[in-house]
Amino acid sequence: MKSYIQPPIAPLFVPASRPERFGKAASSGADAVILDLEDAVAPDLKDSARKAIQSHGITAVPVIVRVNARSTPWFADDLAALSGVSVSAVMLAKAENETDITAIHTSLGRDIPVIPLVETARGIAELPSLLSAQRVSVAAFGSLDFSVDLGCSSSWEALLLARSEIVLRSRLAGLPSPLDGVTTFLDDPAVVETEARRAADLGYGGKLAIHPTQIVPIRQGFLPDAQVRLWAEKVVAAAAGAAEGAVRVDGAMVDPPLVAKAQLILAQVAKSQDYA
Repeated sequence: MKSYIQPPIAPLFVPASRPERFGKAASSGADAVILDLEDAVAPDLKDSARKAIQSHGITAVPVIVRVNARSTPWFADDLAALSGVSVSAVMLAKAENETDITAIHTSLGRDIPVIPLVETARGIAELPSLLSAQRVSVAAFGSLDFSVDLGCSSSWEALLLARSEIVLRSRLAGLPSPLDGVTTFLDDPAVVETEARRAADLGYGGKLAIHPTQIVPIRQGFLPDAQVRLWAEKVVAAAAGAAEGAVRVDGAMVDPPLVAKAQLILAQVAKSQDYA
């Protein structure tokens, strides 16, 4: 599996035009901070936002910078502002093809991990080449903009095909499990956790956060519950002591695919603990 940064579980967006929030975001419990030059920053504030990124001062967690799409007039200036700046990855808004990724490396003059934010029908159609591009680290789904591009609802059912396609294509490209799109609810942690758990069930490895209050429910959504963890521990222990391929656990026959699933569950638990 190719990976150039440890994919986060709950990375937090913060407008790059609000440098007074950078420190708070870094200490919020998020496992990465995404300094946003795109949707969260008005056109007349983009220059000052770029200057804020150049002196962001964040060292506690990885820093990812979301730049504007290559089709916009701000793309080149966004990348020029990153020259010599310490960041862990670049997130590309509305990524659609391999050329978009290549343009980032050409502009910066160095290799840097890239997180393509898939937000359009074209991006979905070009996933095989997009996710195989040089230094792509993990994919992310921009669910809200995607629903606008298709003219469809942003409901779970309407976007299920696109979500599943990103998981499948990430696996075929040898990438880690992708990052799901944002939940707009800020005052209902249960909704955030439910959507995070749905994403986890589909094969996502994390979810983009837009407010610090979403971080804990996102983590909870990606953490297997106690009963599932106990089952996984029993299965792995039983398999380790078995001479044959199948073992009996709690009255049920468990074969190698279920052992592999149990190992994956425990790996998810370990990853969550690493970020705790």
